This record gives sequence, structure tokens and C-alpha cells, in this order.
Amino acid sequence: MKVGISSPILALAGKRPAWEAEAGTAEIVQVARTADRLGFEFMTCPDHVAVPPGLPRGERFYDPLATFSFLAGQTRRLRFLPYVLVLPFYHPLEIAKRYGTLDSLSGGRLILAFGVGNLKEEFDMLGAPFEDRGPRADDALKALRAALSDRVVSYDGPYYSFENMVIDPRAVQQRVPLWIGGHSERALRRAVTLGDGWSPAPQSFRGPTPELMRQMLDQHDLPDGFDVVFTPGGLVDALTEPDRVAEVIGTAKEAGATQINLAVKHQSLPQYLDQLQAFAEVAGLDIEPHHPG
Repeated sequence: MKVGISSPILALAGKRPAWEAEAGTAEIVQVARTADRLGFEFMTCPDHVAVPPGLPRGERFYDPLATFSFLAGQTRRLRFLPYVLVLPFYHPLEIAKRYGTLDSLSGGRLILAFGVGNLKEEFDMLGAPFEDRGPRADDALKALRAALSDRVVSYDGPYYSFENMVIDPRAVQQRVPLWIGGHSERALRRAVTLGDGWSPAPQSFRGPTPELMRQMLDQHDLPDGFDVVFTPGGLVDALTEPDRVAEVIGTAKEAGATQINLAVKHQSLPQYLDQLQAFAEVAGLDIEPHHPG
């Protein structure tokens, strides 16, 4: 079971600890370096351009491309997961070039996760079509798969078309993982047919229960290597409840997951880092020796 972190600081929504609102570059780097050393698989960053004031999901959203490009030089193993990119906001070649460059600079540490989006105000502001965003996203995924990892690319679909276009630099992974967000049956079908993994929302955001995840997955013939991401319900406290670590991993396995998107209980940066350490030790992650300074 691989475990990534639902990154603090990079998005502020709901009742977040006060330290996150005041944190900046130094704290972000410390989180990334710690997760990297402790053997966590990925860290996340959301994707919103501009949102209405008072949006329940929050108002602060770091840009994933800028953030991950900076952190690529601060880490060695940690993978970078935009969670999730709103696919209809971008042309597929735009994603292939920009995020392909990130994959190249990071030595192949990119995972791409996509959603179709649901904040109409943001679509309207950016001039992106809203009503046909589903089929448009499907075509974009096919175009993106054709454009990632190759230098000269071509594609012809109902929404996107290009022929013999050069992308250089480009992704160095032969197949960049494409995960699909969303908790509906339609999202899972999109993931199985067009992606490499499914990353549904947690229960707290109307996502499926572990039992429902298992039922939904059992209705499909999953491709080899298909990833399923499980987000535990509630914050995990590995410091005072180490047995909760095994419980979370067991629940994830029963749900059919291959990856966990972890959020931990904390009120300060030191406590957050201690929680990551405690979880990694109990879970048996590949921890590297700590060298202060």
C-alpha cells in the first residue's frame, strides 16, 4: 500500500489550524522534504484560478505547476499530484508541455489527476464552456494521452485536433499516470476506460463509503496496474492512536485501494511532522536516515 499526503498549507478550507494560514515557503519546503525522507509516495496541490469570496471549499489555492516546479529541486523521491486539475480549463497540449516539462525536470515524478469541474462561476470567468464539459474532458484525455511522452504528436477528435506538433521538452515517463477524480459511476467509467486510476472524493465531500467503493470497483474489469486512491474518513492521529494506522490501511485494502491520501491531526508544524513520522514508522514506509542540516 502506497501512502501520499494531502498537503497542508497549499489550500485553506474549513477549520484549518491557524499555523497553516501564516505558513509560507519555508514551511512548505519542510513538509515536502520530510514527506520525501519518510517514504511517502506523493503530495497534493489543488487547482483553482480564482474563486468567489466566501467559497465553502476555501479561498487559498496554490498553483500546482509553480509549487511543484519549485519543490522538485527540494526533493528526491516524492511524486507530485495536482489534485485535481480541472481539465476543461486547459488545452491538452498546454498540459502536455507544461506538466511534461515538470516531469522532465523532476526526473519522472509526475502524476496527473483530473476532474471535469463544477464551479460555474470559474468557468464563466475563464470563458470555458460549462455544459459540455463531460464529453470535452473525455476528448481531452484521449488527446493528452496521445501528446504526453512523445516528441512529435498528432490527434484528431471532436473537440481537439493537432497534427505533427513538436513538444520539447516533454514527459520522461513512458506513461504518465492519469488519475480521474469524482465519486460517481460516470467518473469511475471514465477512469477505467481513459485513465490509469480512480481517485474519488472522501466521504466528507459526498464520496463513497469504503463498502460502496468496493461494490463499484467490483462492477468493472480493472486494467493491470490500475490505481485506486482511498482518503480516510477523519484525521488520522498516529501519535496517540498508532492502531489507527493499521485500521486505515486495512480499510483501504478492503475498499480495493492501492494508494492512500493521508490527512493527519495537528495544530502546529512540529506536530504535523511528528504525525508523518509516526505514521511512516508504523506503516513500514521506506524511511531514509535523518541528517540534520
